[in-house]
Amino acid sequence: MRFRRLLQIFLIVGASILLLAGLFLGSVYMGIFGSLPQKEELIGITNEEASLVFANDGTLIGKYFAENRTNINWNDIPDHLVSALVAAEDKRFYKHEGIDSRSYMRVFLKSILLGDKSSGGGSTITQQLVKNLYGRDDHSFLSMPVNKTREAFIAKRMEEVLTKQEILLLYLNSVPFGEEVFGIEAASKRYFNKNAKELNIQESAVLVGILKANTYYNPRLHPENAIRRRNQVIDLMAGEHFINASDADSLKKLELGLVYTNYQIESPAGYFVYQVKKRTTGILENLRNGDGELYDIQKDGLKIYTTLDMQLQQLSHIASQKQLLSMQPLLDKELINTGKRKKWEAEMNNVMTKDSSWELKQNREILTSDGLQTEKISKADSLWHYAKMLHTAVLAANPNTGAVLAWSGGTNFRYLPYDLVLAERQIASVIKPFIYAAALEDGFESCDYLNNSVITYDEYDGWQPENYDHSSDDDMKVAMWYALSRSLNLPTVDLYFETGHDQVADFCRRLGLNAPFEETPALALGALDASLYDLVKAYSAFANGGLLPEKLVMIEKITESNGNIIYENEDVKKTRVMTTDIAEQITAMLEKAVDEGTGVSMRNRYHIQADLAGKTGTAQNYSDARFMVYTPDLVIGTWVGANSPDIHFQSGLGSGSVLALPIAGEMIAGTEKKSSARNTYLTSFNLPDEITEQLNCEPMREKGISGFFNRLGKSDSGDAIKVNPNADTVTEQKERGKFGKFLDKLFKRKKR
Repeated sequence: MRFRRLLQIFLIVGASILLLAGLFLGSVYMGIFGSLPQKEELIGITNEEASLVFANDGTLIGKYFAENRTNINWNDIPDHLVSALVAAEDKRFYKHEGIDSRSYMRVFLKSILLGDKSSGGGSTITQQLVKNLYGRDDHSFLSMPVNKTREAFIAKRMEEVLTKQEILLLYLNSVPFGEEVFGIEAASKRYFNKNAKELNIQESAVLVGILKANTYYNPRLHPENAIRRRNQVIDLMAGEHFINASDADSLKKLELGLVYTNYQIESPAGYFVYQVKKRTTGILENLRNGDGELYDIQKDGLKIYTTLDMQLQQLSHIASQKQLLSMQPLLDKELINTGKRKKWEAEMNNVMTKDSSWELKQNREILTSDGLQTEKISKADSLWHYAKMLHTAVLAANPNTGAVLAWSGGTNFRYLPYDLVLAERQIASVIKPFIYAAALEDGFESCDYLNNSVITYDEYDGWQPENYDHSSDDDMKVAMWYALSRSLNLPTVDLYFETGHDQVADFCRRLGLNAPFEETPALALGALDASLYDLVKAYSAFANGGLLPEKLVMIEKITESNGNIIYENEDVKKTRVMTTDIAEQITAMLEKAVDEGTGVSMRNRYHIQADLAGKTGTAQNYSDARFMVYTPDLVIGTWVGANSPDIHFQSGLGSGSVLALPIAGEMIAGTEKKSSARNTYLTSFNLPDEITEQLNCEPMREKGISGFFNRLGKSDSGDAIKVNPNADTVTEQKERGKFGKFLDKLFKRKKR
């Protein structure tokens, strides 16, 4: 009787459990806890995909993503990778239909009843894929059973509409590998800097091993754990006869072989990639995909092909770092000797409230010219460290196409993202070629002579400019070409007044520089702020025979992930801003600057043989150092300085020739060593003989009547009067002799 009673109770309880289980399963299936995706959705399922940015040689230089994923095709997945995945995660994958009842029984007996956590989970690869694609919702205490049941139903449905190969491909394209990396292609790039199809067996085992615990088996954070887990995966592969035992033993003895690459931490071109994103976003505003929807740069897996030359980019990075490592200690020493820090701290007292921890020293991570370092310093030390830090900016472009070839906006994009290529700082003496070009346009010529005397301009508050080396000569005048090649200030100021502010300012504005409308004599010495971007574009007009590119180009084309082109750059528009003759005359003068003037260290220090035209620039008090250099197919601009113009060298160490020129020197010297790059960028000017002959005069001559008659006794081929910038050559203009121009200057001299 008692037994019958117990049996009845057992049957009632059992039936109740089955009924409840059935109701639970039915409610999940009917979508009470959230609708299940239908077969049509599963057939057409796609993953969000990161957009990729490539240099002009196909090198991957950046990604834009919501999830860092790059989808690949089945043909790009090596067999041993699939073998490692199946052996480690679901050895019965090819035998079940989405749900593995044996695995559930193993989990129940070993993991739940016996507490063996090492026995593994019960989810199949298909169920894991469902979890990766659809995530898990919170259903309070029912969360685990509800989510597991939903995944089982969806996995079963998925196996009905997708092949095993399609499921594996979806899984490998979506599975997370830690560090916000999704999919095997992105993981392969992150940890081994190669495509998935290039992985070897042990590398595949490392990546599959990460899936068990993304952080614990991360090969960068925990290499010992990663090796141990890799070897377990290799043993599992051998156990399933995917590889033989002897090969497995050999593979387990190998080093980890990690080649960690994270473009978000240390991009080879972080500043450039960020600017490309801004430009791409602007382009995509007017483009729609085949479904009529706007493109999403973070999800649509676009491929953005840029103009960047990785050789030049790497050269700019190496040259900048070398220069900073060399010059920062020298600046530090000067700042100590001048007591600059005390003055800086006094200024800081006026703008911020200091707490008790201001001078407390503790370990802090700081960025240096040599990378991140940890030092025991105070908050005050840290702020001073960044205040006195030197920075560099480098921009290189092709003057004919406007293509940006190298773009380095600072020391480290991740920690110091402000882009100094776009920062407007004083341009100093790099303005002088524009002033001399304006003068040539106004009727001057390269062999005209200019005053080299110190003059006090009372009408401009007693302004008294000086040459860089404080030299002057009341008895001699200097030729225009000589004054520009030596970057002499006094003759340049004389030329500014002779030419007139309106002519000079108009010429600058034609080149895209924001010159003032009111008369500003200090403009002659570079008292004008402009970005390196604007200067490289402006100097392109000299390199390009007087034609100014409308803009600098970064993007060649944009395609969808399948290669379908959705945007392709058109040839950049160019505008004539000066005659070819004027551009060539300035180039001839700036060649002199490199061969024998302020840029001569390009020859005697870097031993560069290529034809070069260049101009140094040193701002007042050495706050900004610049160097511009070009060939017919390359323009390079460099800048060096601290964040604040108040922090600077007190000596010639802060000049453009010492501080900024070496970066360009290293870049061009490196380019000259590579035949393909040399032939592409370091081309010759091949200036006409009549252009170089116009510089064939003595650099100096005496003032006074004897000098006047000496000039009259010399033969002359004439000189152009007011030049039309739309004319191709100066010979299209009306000519007159030097004597006529002398009289013009005598009676029409500009007022000082």
